[in-house]
This record gives sequence, structure tokens and C-alpha cells, in this order.
Amino acid sequence: MNMFYVLNGKKLKKYFFIAVAFVFSIGIIYAERDNITVFAPQQPAAIYSVPTDKNVVALTFDISWGDKRLEPILQVLKDKNIKQATFFLSSVWSQSHPELVQKIQEAGFEIGSHGHKHDYYSKLEDEEIRKQITTAHNILSDITGKQPNLIRLPNGDFDKRVLRIAEELNYKVIQWDTDSLDWMRIGTDKIVNRVVTRTHPGDIILLHASDSATQTHEALPVIIDQLRAKGYEFASVSELIAGTVAQGDPVKDKGSASAS
Repeated sequence: MNMFYVLNGKKLKKYFFIAVAFVFSIGIIYAERDNITVFAPQQPAAIYSVPTDKNVVALTFDISWGDKRLEPILQVLKDKNIKQATFFLSSVWSQSHPELVQKIQEAGFEIGSHGHKHDYYSKLEDEEIRKQITTAHNILSDITGKQPNLIRLPNGDFDKRVLRIAEELNYKVIQWDTDSLDWMRIGTDKIVNRVVTRTHPGDIILLHASDSATQTHEALPVIIDQLRAKGYEFASVSELIAGTVAQGDPVKDKGSASAS
């Protein structure tokens, strides 16, 4: 017995266009796969600030070399009664200056990782990225007796691979919304102006305590006074995150870079 199937012309045309649209969509998804997946909710993201209506911000300090700038900065924080701030420490620096790491701890400030080798991690292979983060983690844990879970990558440099690996190692990648540019020695007044005019609720403020930042300890008391006059209070990065949901920015390829 022979069977014949007769397709209506309009239906055939409809199916044809559906098939073409499907193939076209698959093509777009494939071509833009890197841009699409990074916006997916499950993708890790670097934290630049937190969304909040409260006038609270985090002062953060990167240290990768030198021994002359930290103590003046710690003295300013003490004089201004700042109880909470976050220091991101290079593990190589920490090995060379354990007594300075202890001073940060004794002052009650939070310590995060600034990686091991001061390199651009987005240029490294996956296993080398993992090695750099874990090496720093082990060194900082041995020196401080605590396991850090925040990391600011050297040069502020990362890509999606770095974010993924950091998350696998139970780290949150911390960036900043307000960059003081203090390491460029642009002048105390300019450092103050950059920070005070750009700071907003939930902000993470980037400062440095390496020896390159020769003007930070001079700008810092003015920054603190002027931000307080605007009603701001100061928290550690972990407190900032705990108080609200951290705002992660989508990453297409690389993050911002800054000397430390």
C-alpha cells in the first residue's frame, strides 16, 4: 500500500523560515559565545562596589614592595579612629616583612591576597594562575594564621579564566570603583579631589601603601575628614559585601590595570 504526504505550501514556507531562523540563531550564539556566557548568572564576576543606600565605603590599600609607607598610613588610620580597612598584600612582600604584616593585624585590619608574582595573570596558563594564587594563599595563611578569601590581582589584571580559577579556589576578586592614582604621585590635592569627588555609597576605594605611593599618607587624613563631612562611614571589604549583595561587573576580556 502506497502512502502519500501532501504538504500545504504555506506550512512548508513557515517551517522553512523557522529552520533558517534557528540556524541563524545558533550561528550568533556561537560567534558571540564569549560575550554571552560572561553575563550568565552563574559566571564569576569581579567586585567593584556594592549596591547600597547607606553612606558606607571601604578604604583598600595594595602593598607589593617597600617598607617606608605602611607605618605612616597606619598612624593616620589610628589618629583618625578608622577601625576597618582592607590591605591586599603581595605574598613575596609579606615574606620579606612579616613584622609589618603583624602591625596590620594588630591594628585589626582585614588582610587579602595581592597574589604572589607581580605579573599579568591573564597572560598566564591556567595551571600557572592556580599556582600563583595558591602559593600566595599558603604564604599569607602561614604568616597571619588566617586564610584569606579576597584577592586583588596584581596590576588589577584578570580575564574570565582568572575569575573562574579564583572562584574555584574560594576567592572573591576585588577591584575598585574609585582609583586615587596615588602611586602616580599626582599631588596631594589631586589625590584628595579624585577620591572625594568620585566616592559613592558602597564604593571600594583604591589606595596604595607601597613605597611608590609617597603622597598617600598626606592625602589620607584629608580624604577621611572630607568623606566623614559628607556622612560616610568606613568598613572592610568583607563587611561591605556582608551588608548587601556585591555588585559584580560583567567581564568581556580583561579588567582594569593599576600599578601597586
